[in-house]
Amino acid sequence: MTTRRIGIIMNGVTGRMGTNQHLLRSIAAIRAEGGIRLPDGTAIVPDPMLVGRDPARLEVLAARAGGVPWTTDLESALGDQAYSVYFDAQTTARRAPAVRLAIAAGKHVYCEKPSAATAAEAMELYQLAKNAGIRHGVVQDKLWLPGVVALKGLMARGFFGRVLSVRGEFGYWVFEGDTVPAQRPSWNYRAEDGGGIIADMFAHWRYVLDDLFGRVTAVSCLGARHIDQRWDEAGRAYASTADDAAYATFELEGGIVAQFNSSWCVRVRRDDLLTIQVDGTRGSAVAGLRDCWIQPAAATPRPVWNPDVATAADYRADWERVPDPAAHKNAFRAEWELFLRHVVCDEPFRWDLLAGAKGVQLAELGVESWRTRTWVAVPSLEA
Repeated sequence: MTTRRIGIIMNGVTGRMGTNQHLLRSIAAIRAEGGIRLPDGTAIVPDPMLVGRDPARLEVLAARAGGVPWTTDLESALGDQAYSVYFDAQTTARRAPAVRLAIAAGKHVYCEKPSAATAAEAMELYQLAKNAGIRHGVVQDKLWLPGVVALKGLMARGFFGRVLSVRGEFGYWVFEGDTVPAQRPSWNYRAEDGGGIIADMFAHWRYVLDDLFGRVTAVSCLGARHIDQRWDEAGRAYASTADDAAYATFELEGGIVAQFNSSWCVRVRRDDLLTIQVDGTRGSAVAGLRDCWIQPAAATPRPVWNPDVATAADYRADWERVPDPAAHKNAFRAEWELFLRHVVCDEPFRWDLLAGAKGVQLAELGVESWRTRTWVAVPSLEA
């Protein structure tokens, strides 16, 4: 079997998501299985080098990943011709400067979202990458979640008829950190460090809505900072300066209305941490991270409003689970494999830095809508 090795500089993967999703469950898992197998029998084998600021954490993580090399010197890593891909999972504020260095060094670029702090900066990165002739991509992992894949299949088969609305509920209670450790890093709650749920989650909602239902054309958003004080990783109290909840309505092409509630201050009483309901003239569906349930028009019950009588109806019993015969890979790994095939084999990959800029644009316009208390148009952002 022929192997094609590809060096990947992985910057910022000592964080929770970078470690679990990108390094261990994606790149290390691909390596453990002998690489990405191509139809001609060739295997693409990634060779990572870890980059970060904390030598002790890097050394431990590199050992967990199978003894891969590591360094705290990004410029030295970018100068190593054995590594042709640069990946960035740092905090948002650090991302754009590092990506610029990688592009200048001639590396192909793959990065977490949001790709930059502002839409103008995100478009600058896209233009730099385009002019340099490198390959580039942005993480848009939710498109490969089994529940979202099922929704996309229903759309492709015309199950919904004319789609009327989309409703998303995302979030969970993130502990303040005083008595119970927080599940998310403290920078997420500091605006000065690039934190905020609008910047984080609107990038996700943009690609989910654009990819499945139609381009977002307008946004109305109300953000909130519900928790004013939190405690950081060292147990020190700090003032929360970023939004920790957002309540938004989006208009899509074709007259579809989408509503998404995003909150780190909500207790979960739904099927999953993320649920998306789609209602159409011919049927409806509710998808979580892994499962999807449908109710076609022919099986829709006829509820009668009568608040004076206890209902005997079991509304959940009227829904049917969508069978899923496929074995799904980790969503982050699925996109990693597509990107590496794009770099090595020139296969199509449309989730590029321009797609990433669209997510940053929506977050920016969402904040503008919140600030001005108005609907804000979302202009087409094209190459």
